[in-house]
Order: sequence, then structure tokens, then C-alpha cells
Amino acid sequence: MKMRAQIPESLREEGIEILKPQFFVLENNLEAVARHMLIFSLALEEPEKMGLQERSETFLEVWGNALLRPPVAAFVRAQADLLAHLVPEPDRLEEQLPWLSLRALKFRERDALEAVFRFWTGGEKGPEAFPMSRLWDSRLRHYLGSRYDARRGVSDWDLRMKLHDRGAQVIHPQEFRRWRDTGVAFELRDSSAYHVPNRTLASGRLLSYRGERVAARGYWGDIATGPFVAFGIEADDESLLRTSNGQPVKTAGEITQHNVTELLREVAAWGRARATGGDPEEQQHAEGSPEPGTPAAPTPESFTIHFLPLNSAQTLHHKSCYNGRFQLLYVACGMVHLLIPELGACVAPGGNLIVELARYLVDVRQEQLQGFHTRVRELAQAAGFAPQTGARPSETFARFCKSQESALGNTVPAVEPGTPPLDVLAQPLEASSPALEGLTQPLQGGNPHCEPCQLPSESPGSLSEVLAQPQGALAPPNCESDSKTGV
Repeated sequence: MKMRAQIPESLREEGIEILKPQFFVLENNLEAVARHMLIFSLALEEPEKMGLQERSETFLEVWGNALLRPPVAAFVRAQADLLAHLVPEPDRLEEQLPWLSLRALKFRERDALEAVFRFWTGGEKGPEAFPMSRLWDSRLRHYLGSRYDARRGVSDWDLRMKLHDRGAQVIHPQEFRRWRDTGVAFELRDSSAYHVPNRTLASGRLLSYRGERVAARGYWGDIATGPFVAFGIEADDESLLRTSNGQPVKTAGEITQHNVTELLREVAAWGRARATGGDPEEQQHAEGSPEPGTPAAPTPESFTIHFLPLNSAQTLHHKSCYNGRFQLLYVACGMVHLLIPELGACVAPGGNLIVELARYLVDVRQEQLQGFHTRVRELAQAAGFAPQTGARPSETFARFCKSQESALGNTVPAVEPGTPPLDVLAQPLEASSPALEGLTQPLQGGNPHCEPCQLPSESPGSLSEVLAQPQGALAPPNCESDSKTGV
């Protein structure tokens, strides 16, 4: 879940750029926070240290592959070691990574975040510390059950009858089947080169085992849909989507690599223009020095990414630096249960809300997709939002606008007591939790942030909590009072 701080339009119209854009990220586990930090540090790496092609390939492997090549694994260890040393020292962190702020996190969350990076550095040597291939296969066996021996046919059915029918025709059966079997989505080199477990995909859980709560490390991510739908099914270059004899010419992996490369290229160009104090587009055409008396063009804004405390959605509005301060709120489909009036109160009147729908989750049937969309509208309305007028119809995202007259005091609860859950979106724990053996590795000491909860669904983002009751109020998070944040 991401929120964008508001910048007054009057200042923009006058060409005055005083406030830096601020992005606030709210996650439900610290492993996701650590992955965000690693991926952002990779995307913002200086071009002199890592070329564009190497950066894009490293990004794809770390982000979408269960197994890594040794050079990429070495990069992860080096970056994790750097971040592990910076997390406990806020001053050094702001000096070396000025785009990152962890000041809102609690001290125990920072300690646990440092522990995550320490695990990534390989302090626990050998693949047995996180046997990704075995964990993936065990998870797949539990997911398919009696269909495991026919997993190739199941893979083709899910791809052709679900993902293709929902608009992802460019995903090739071979690349989808390879990902389902091994967890390797982007095979940029020979298949034998991928054998180092991707530790950034590990996460800890408290599971019930023989009547006791046991801290365990395992892989609880997606094994059903795949990472292709994020960057690999759309492209600005129409030639990438061309078909021949009814079949796409390019695969989803090739389109993903192109889109990610272009995205990183734009980031690098923006960084160069920012360093020289010019606009990325005007930088290519400007010649000579400006005439005397000509006002200087506004420099591109830098930005800051703030990570918020876990489970703080219900209490953010208690702080004046958050209440009514955000102009954009983006909610992933697995975090829709956090779309509550308290969170809606953090959005400024006239602000926008974008909610990701469950279009590409293969385990959700077509009729349930409509039910999920309806439920999203209900939650958004209860949180003070109305459908965005003039928005282009979309099956992937739902867009809303904050009502000018909405207020936290006159909104109805987002979830009424006794609301019956949809059967697939809210399965009981006993029906959805796999056996402990084979799926997890015991942790040496418990993670203070591993909470007993349902295991995520087999698709990206758990939908099981969409209709769940909100948890009890938490202590308000610490908040920066820096006037430069604009919130």
C-alpha cells in the first residue's frame, strides 16, 4: 500500500517547487519492507557502478526468480550487508540513502529489519539454511494435491483458460510451465546457472505444530499466477505485442525485460538531469546559458520514501502530519481489508484512490471477481470515496475520488459484524494451511514480528482478510515533524 503526500497546486502553477514528493509505504511484514529497500537501492544505483543491462537483469532475477545466478546472489549479499549496517544508524542511512526514511518505524521493527538483512548476507551458510527448491516443490505439492502428477496439464489449463482469457495472451506456455515447476520466471542465461536460493523471498511465520506455536522460516509467496502480469503483458511499443499466425511474437519475459530496462533508463536520465539542475526533456534541447533576467527553470524534484509501522492503518489519522494530507492512495488487492474509514481520513478532500482488483488471480472464479469488485466499491464508499467520474472502465484497477464533504465521523464501518465471507476469499485456517513438515525451516529464535495468521493464498496478495474484522486499535506511530515533508 502506497500513499503520496499532497503538493499545493498553486505552487506548481507558479513554477515554485518547494516541497519534495513524499511516498509512504505500509506493509504487513518486514520482509516486504526489506525487499522494497533492496529493489529501490538497485534501481537507483549509479550508472557508473552498474550498467543498464546488468541492472535490469539483476532486477528481474531478484524480483521474480526463486533461484539466482552466483553473481546476482553476491550482489544481494553485498547490498544486504550495507543495509544491515545502515538500518541501526539513521544519520548514516540518510547520508548514504537520502531517498529513504525509516524514522517512523519502531525500534523493535528496525532491529527485526536488521535481522532480515543479516540472514540475506548468508550468515547461515549453505543452501540448507533456505532450501528454496525443496520448499517450492513442497508448496506446489500441497497446492495441487492429487493433481501434482498432472501438473503440466494443470499449468496449461490455468494459463490458457484463465490468464489468457483475462487478457494475458502474451504469456508463453513454456515460460509459465517453467516458473510453475522451478520458480524461475526470467531465464536470461543457461538454466544450469540458476542454483542459488533467493533468500529475499524467505519469510517467517508462527505456525501451530502439535499444539504449540513454532517460529519457522519458509516461502509463502505466489505459486499460481506468476510475476509476468506486472511488467510483461502491456507495452508502449506496439511492435512488442505483434502476433504472427495468431501467436504473440514476443514472450512475456522479453516484454518484461524491455519495460524494466526502459524504466531504469528513465530513472538514470532523471538522475543525471537532477544532478545538473535541468529537466530531463529540456536537457536534450537546451543550448548555451540563459539570458540575464530569465528565471531559472525549476529543477526536478527529489523524493523520499517513508516506511510506516506495521499494522498502523487504523491509527495514522490520529497524527496531524497524516490526517487529510495525502493526495493519492494505492491499495494492492491483498491489502484491501485495510481500506477502512480511518485510512480514508488520511486522504485529502479531492484526493484519489486506486485499488488493484483480483483480475489475474487464477484461483478466483469469474463470478467471484465481480463479487470482489462490488466489495471494493462498498469499502471505498464506507471510507469516504466515490467512483471517479470520467475514469476509463478497467478490469484491473478501480478508481475513486475522495468526497469533499466526507469526514471520519459520519462514515459507516467498513465491515459490518457478521458479514458472511466469500468462500474462496476467506477460507478457514485448517483448510488453507499446509502441514509444517517440508514447507518451513525452524528459526533460531522467534521473530518478534511473526504473528499467528492465515497463510497467504497461492496467488499474489492474500484476499482472505478482505472481509475480516479490523484488529484492535494500535498505539499511534511516531511521526516526523519536519516541515519539508509536506505532510
